Amino acid sequence: MGDKTVVRSVDGGGHGLGGRRLGALVTGVAGERPGYRALAQGVRTLLLDGRIALHTRLPAEREFAASLGVSRATVTAAYDLLRESGYARSRRGAGTWTELPEGARPTVVATPAAGEDVIDLAVAAPGFLEDELSAAYTAAAPDVARHAVTNGYHPYGLPELRAQIADRYTRRGLPTMPEQILVTTGAQQAVSLTLTLLGRPGDRILVENPSYANALSVIRQLGMRTAPVPVTEDGWDVELIGATLRQSAPRLAYLIPDFQNPTGRLMPSEQRRQIIAAARATGTWLVIDETIADIALDGVSEPPFASLAPPGGGEQIVTVGSLSKGHWSGLRVGWVRAGTRLITELTALRVTADMSGSVLDQLVAGRLLDREESILRGRIPVLRERRDRLAEALGREFPDWRWQVPPGGLSLWVDLGRPIASALGRAALRHGVRIEGGSRFGADPGTFEHRLRVPYVQPVDVAEEAVRRIAASIDDAVGGLGGAGEEPGRPHWVA
Repeated sequence: MGDKTVVRSVDGGGHGLGGRRLGALVTGVAGERPGYRALAQGVRTLLLDGRIALHTRLPAEREFAASLGVSRATVTAAYDLLRESGYARSRRGAGTWTELPEGARPTVVATPAAGEDVIDLAVAAPGFLEDELSAAYTAAAPDVARHAVTNGYHPYGLPELRAQIADRYTRRGLPTMPEQILVTTGAQQAVSLTLTLLGRPGDRILVENPSYANALSVIRQLGMRTAPVPVTEDGWDVELIGATLRQSAPRLAYLIPDFQNPTGRLMPSEQRRQIIAAARATGTWLVIDETIADIALDGVSEPPFASLAPPGGGEQIVTVGSLSKGHWSGLRVGWVRAGTRLITELTALRVTADMSGSVLDQLVAGRLLDREESILRGRIPVLRERRDRLAEALGREFPDWRWQVPPGGLSLWVDLGRPIASALGRAALRHGVRIEGGSRFGADPGTFEHRLRVPYVQPVDVAEEAVRRIAASIDDAVGGLGGAGEEPGRPHWVA
């Protein structure tokens, strides 16, 4: 098989990897001509880092040995070691598949009770500037009186807010009519409505790995089958995305090209064009989440993804946006931008859930959009300083941890160097910090156990205190590996 070949599995589950492609990946982490232990460790590393999907068929021993330039006995011994340690399984006539050992599934971190002295780093959303928010509510007060004489139901969203959002897209290079906008109760509802309308149980959906935890939860609840493609320190492998689109023919693809959550990567324009062309050729709907697109800390934001489509080529691109990250998550206002027919169908589905969004929230959102440029000018330097100061604090306390400083977004994607993220989350909670390990963001549960998403949304002094508490909990985390799971009876969530 070619280097970028991806094939359907014989049982309809995961995919298989060609020997050349896996060989290139393994030598990148295990070195040239690895021994069998290094080879097995390389496959484990790739699996836990999401660069090989769970339930992926590994190459035949002879093919893999030829691609690596090692003996077949070396590959046989490596596969045996993977099976013994629970990272692979074999079935006669079907090959060898990646797996996770029992007990490697992620545990979740409980939400602390109200009033506890806990610093929350599980939510990547900043607080708002008090004066700006108060001014927006004050300015919206006369509009509330005007709407009070109506029934208050606007399933599509307030007409004036739809027009503002459409104008916002037009100014950014994507001509848009108000009829192409549906105002939703936050971006999460926008994603959920879109995937529910366009997908069916059993449908394939291409997703980044890692990706936004709540979107992955929706996908699992809908019974869709993920076709994960990795997002690494180098960004997206567009050739692999194209191969996955051609050979898996997913009905949908969910992508976060702008300061990807959780990695913070920014997709270049040329890669966006290539993905648009590949998805158009396979008839795949592109669901583009631009919730964090405004948080450009170094440089400027990219134009809207759909603006790069050729004339007539954007019919199957659905764009999701929100005011939660750039403004305030307490203001539950998001939107979908799509063709007018799809907007009508989404609205018909939406009214079965909540009829209409809050008029007051939408009026306030309109006032914030009036001053969006000024608000972001004040917010971006604050977030940039918080990012840089958090990175400094982590570097002092944890010199062995690694990360890339992202050009935007709201969090660092930290490599802990060992698979202790869930244990560290439990230990940190006991020391007063709520933080989520990388497993919550993996398309395959149990992966990214060596990763931690660390948002930089808290004030500098609070974030530095959080880092000190995490440092105080590290010994408990290492000593508690394999210990008790999350506290029972407590809800959990991440944003």
